[in-house]
Amino acid sequence: MSRITIFIALLFVFSCKGKSSETDEAVVNEIKKSVLIEAFKYTKGSEPIISVHRGGVGLANYPENCLETIEYVNDSISAVFEIDVAKTKDSVLVLLHDNTLERTTTGTDRIEKYTYQELQAFNLVDDFGTETTFKIPKFTDVLAWAKKNNAILTIDIKRSVNVANVIETIRELQAEDVSIIITYDVKQALKAYKLDPNLLLSVSARNQEELQWLLETEIPTENMLAFKGTRLSDAKLYNELHRLGITTMLGTLGNLDKQAETRGDHLYMTWRKLGIDVFATDRPFQAAAALNIVK
Repeated sequence: MSRITIFIALLFVFSCKGKSSETDEAVVNEIKKSVLIEAFKYTKGSEPIISVHRGGVGLANYPENCLETIEYVNDSISAVFEIDVAKTKDSVLVLLHDNTLERTTTGTDRIEKYTYQELQAFNLVDDFGTETTFKIPKFTDVLAWAKKNNAILTIDIKRSVNVANVIETIRELQAEDVSIIITYDVKQALKAYKLDPNLLLSVSARNQEELQWLLETEIPTENMLAFKGTRLSDAKLYNELHRLGITTMLGTLGNLDKQAETRGDHLYMTWRKLGIDVFATDRPFQAAAALNIVK
């Protein structure tokens, strides 16, 4: 059974518990915990997962970090979606990867020079430079869509954005059960955990040293989804993470995706057998087909 299927089932069960056991403090505390913590716990034999980088890249007429692109991919394959959260001049959280607008929109200059309303004058462009009618989406709109469609988001928070504001927005929309916070070092992971210990965190565990640093913190292993970077590690590290109940995620985006494109998509299955559970990729359709992931 896929973790995404398990997630949907858990979401239903936990919502039902909330209606019948509100006076039971232990149950209430359990309900507060994101269902993703249980759904992403490593289980031997579970199906691999595709994580769609920037919501979808390299797709004609579908720009990255675009709600319409996420909808398009979601209609075709079972996947989670990595998105980038930036901030406008008037502190509205939106989806955008770069600090400037030129590469992905018809606008120019830095995003913090524009209010959200002013950004509506620009259209998103795809990776081939084709202008679309799509607009830079609000983070709240993407969260609302994810909740409605039981879609999971892994949230990359840009340096100009305070992680506390992102977590506050997730709480306001009660979107904890569809949100994974991406962190890049122990300091970031600890900050996010202290802000909300009930969220699942993507943590950097590229080697044994980084894993040990994480294990020495107060963050429970159940709150960890181990991002292995964009290079393969020794299978011993994957085995150790699995022994701890931690699911592994590899960034095949970049060189590894290019290897698969050149040498054959069977490489995704090779990496899967090595110990990879989640594939963060720029080639979601090809990776899903190679890993036999069905919608």
